Amino acid sequence: MHLTARLIDSRGETGRQIDANKAASTLRKSTDIEAASPTEGSSYMLTAGRPVGYFNTIDWVREKSKDRDRHREITNKSKESTVALLHSVSDAFSGWLLMLLVGLMAGALAGGIDIAAHWLTDLKEGLCLVGFWFNHEHCCWTSNETTFQERDRCPQWQSWAELITGTSEGAFAYIVNYLMYIVWALLFALLAVALVRAFAPYACGSGIPEIKTILSGFIIRGYLGKWTLIIKTITLVLAVSSGLSLGKEGPLVHVACCCANILCHLFTKYRKNEAKRREVLSAAAAVGVSVAFGAPIGGVLFSLEEVSYYFPLKTLWRSFFAALVAAFTLHSINPFGNSRLVLFYVEFHAPWHLVELVPFILLGIFGGLWGALFIRANIAWCRRRKSTRLGHYPVMEVLVVTALTAVLAYPNSYTRMSGAELIAELFNDCSLLDSSQLCGYKPPTNTSKTGVGNSLADRPAGEGLYTALWQLALALVFKMMITVITFGMKVPSGLFIPSMAVGAIAGRLLGVGMEQLAYYNHDSFIFKGWCSPGADCITPGLYAMVGAASCLGGVTRMTVSLVVIMFELTGGLEYIVPLMAATMTSKWVADALGREGIYEAHIRLNGYPFLEPKEEFGHSSLTVDVMRPRRSDPALAVLTQEGMTVGEALVESTRYSGFPVVVSQESQRLVGFVLRRDLLISIDNARKRQEGVVSASQVVFTEHAPAQADDGPPPLRLRGIVDLSPFTVTDHTPMDITVDIFRKLGLRQCLVTHNGRLLGIITKKDILKHMAQIANRDPDSILFN
Repeated sequence: MHLTARLIDSRGETGRQIDANKAASTLRKSTDIEAASPTEGSSYMLTAGRPVGYFNTIDWVREKSKDRDRHREITNKSKESTVALLHSVSDAFSGWLLMLLVGLMAGALAGGIDIAAHWLTDLKEGLCLVGFWFNHEHCCWTSNETTFQERDRCPQWQSWAELITGTSEGAFAYIVNYLMYIVWALLFALLAVALVRAFAPYACGSGIPEIKTILSGFIIRGYLGKWTLIIKTITLVLAVSSGLSLGKEGPLVHVACCCANILCHLFTKYRKNEAKRREVLSAAAAVGVSVAFGAPIGGVLFSLEEVSYYFPLKTLWRSFFAALVAAFTLHSINPFGNSRLVLFYVEFHAPWHLVELVPFILLGIFGGLWGALFIRANIAWCRRRKSTRLGHYPVMEVLVVTALTAVLAYPNSYTRMSGAELIAELFNDCSLLDSSQLCGYKPPTNTSKTGVGNSLADRPAGEGLYTALWQLALALVFKMMITVITFGMKVPSGLFIPSMAVGAIAGRLLGVGMEQLAYYNHDSFIFKGWCSPGADCITPGLYAMVGAASCLGGVTRMTVSLVVIMFELTGGLEYIVPLMAATMTSKWVADALGREGIYEAHIRLNGYPFLEPKEEFGHSSLTVDVMRPRRSDPALAVLTQEGMTVGEALVESTRYSGFPVVVSQESQRLVGFVLRRDLLISIDNARKRQEGVVSASQVVFTEHAPAQADDGPPPLRLRGIVDLSPFTVTDHTPMDITVDIFRKLGLRQCLVTHNGRLLGIITKKDILKHMAQIANRDPDSILFN
């Protein structure tokens, strides 16, 4: 096959298969794929030995140009009649209406997921007698027999041991509860992995690496479809409820993008334009974080900083509106039952002191080290899963990890509770009415000095606190190890909550240590002057919050959006400076050990064709070193602007998606570029509407047709389909500039010339392969072929 200019066909473009219907039909029958014929620019991904979807790239420049032409036509027509004016107004309003629908749908689904996950999580431990659909907290709300010491105990809620054996005390009751916990966890995990395997293979994982790939201009067929949405919503509840070390926050971004993609089909301008659809998906990513954490502003910044590839100002406004609608919808549903939008509301009474920046920075260092270590360990485990027989048994892997997690988690109360409950417990500031084991201090010797408001002064640790610290230390080791093998399994799995849990545990341990250090050494030069005896100096919950942000930043490499999410998440606006210091330290440390965040690492592991916008191109190569054809390759296949017949137009003999047009084969002077799709449609239409068009008809791309013989067929003039301003670079353009052009303009290909003479072509595929070679990676690992 000749190496030539090739454009990658986009989904939904009619006429792209005119010459390949038979091949595409055969491919679909053999692989059961909804996809176009396998062109040079398309690729598919193998899952469990069979292809499940295609990667096609979009041409941002062409798609945006099409939308501008469409908008210009509507605007011009709006001056002609009232109907056309109304059509123009509805077209302008359709984007905001779509954002409204996306926010409502994603908010409603997130509220349902929160309620269902809370109920199923509590179902592992017992049942509500007044209504099995109540979770533990709601079941005991109406009870008059609860106490401050045992707020989670009420006669209406009974453990499985009480229901089966009639008693909740003793070793046998403990064993019954233990076994029921494991059985429910295995059942939920089995249902989750079975549904994913049977109905929607794309519903597994976090979804954010794939969303980043899609937003960069690639199409993964079926990834944002209705089946993926349905199965991901159901299995996300099951996976979270099984007790596995995963969260629902990352997958909610995938769920919101599925909602947006499905709703885009209701509006013509989004259904038929892939670039416009990417703007909606960028806003949907913001909606996902908004409903995951109750952080609409943080969601917009997350989409801008971490996910989106192209983020114009109009998308910023619409993202903000959609995130606001989603947050309002979630607040109306009130899934947490506390009338608050934030997930972990905190109310610390003591201000932080400048000296505390040192332990905050230490937490940042810990977060960076943990993030880099986790990424390396998780990628090594996932690579082992891909390259060994382990990857052939995803159901067994999920069940084994679930059983291991349940067996090890149940004895420790801090690993038994869900990740969100654990973080809320660690963020908590001990008050007068708190019965938590983390508040197991010795009573104050002088009751007149009790701190500020409802808070308590720093006190010596009691036996309850020492026990809690040992349990937290064990929970820290357990969470760090089990999360490595959990993330990446064939169930929906997010990483936000597990990473925050690791950091919150480490932060709480350091916070309690600092608190005791201040209590016993308040006369030392470190604490003297700002921490007097009997005062509330150190807030361990604040250290947990800073630690959570540090570890999440170390894993994902987020900075600005993470700080905003954390203060929206907790309501702790005055603690932005500690969060900023720890987050930046975490990023610096993690970047020193490895430049990639977890999502970029998984993109590279899976071979997704993603041109990383943050990655610097430091090689000194030129375009002539990367372009095709190479010296050993056949000559570039081109169309001449005149002198070529319909039968010689390379459509039947090649499979390329586009062709350069030159003056002649001898001069090779570049005229423009024509898409295969446009060429096929034009020839087909000419044969239907114009008499005398046969294979011997001359195809002309010039403005004036040349003289024809009297007995010859009429020429076919196709200058109107030629792009007369294709993007070109010279053969001596540095590759770092070329890479920047591809990133910022979203090109699919760029022609290489020398003094106006066509030499070759560089495609996004060529750049990705070249960058892989520079980094000593296998260029064929990228899923293009």
